[in-house]
Amino acid sequence: MALLNRQEVIDALTELGRQAEAEGLTLDLLLLGGGVMVLDLSARQSTHDIDAVALFSTRPVTVRRIAARLAAKNGWPDDWLNEAAKGFVVGETTPSLIFTAPGIRVYRPAYNQLLAMKLCAWRDDVDIADAGLLLSKLTGSREEVWDAVRPHLLPGRELTAQYAFDDLWEQTP
Repeated sequence: MALLNRQEVIDALTELGRQAEAEGLTLDLLLLGGGVMVLDLSARQSTHDIDAVALFSTRPVTVRRIAARLAAKNGWPDDWLNEAAKGFVVGETTPSLIFTAPGIRVYRPAYNQLLAMKLCAWRDDVDIADAGLLLSKLTGSREEVWDAVRPHLLPGRELTAQYAFDDLWEQTP
């Protein structure tokens, strides 16, 4: 499981839901990063892992336990489903439902919040391409879009995000 394509993301989340349902549970997850780009936006072919955060009454320990069981059963890396990106979730999230299966509901943050996360990470060409697509989903003037993104910036990364946003805005037709 080096890379997960869209169907593999769907299959993995569906199996996670099946396992939860077998325990009488329904998981609510906030999908972040590459998982959103692959599953919701079809922006790229694959992702290395699935970044997700437990929402509502879903307990993170429950998600980790079921994910670990699936990793062992399928020979997947232990971190195939992880919370590594949760530190980039800043401000209140307005989740949108993007996937359901028995035992699981998967949401994504608003596009402006996802863009803020990409601007703060700003690691490579993948982040830049993802940010460009997310920017194209937002409407308004430069100032209006920036005002929508700014509340979701990771403290200490605001300047990096501002420079990244400026570069991105200038490149956008």
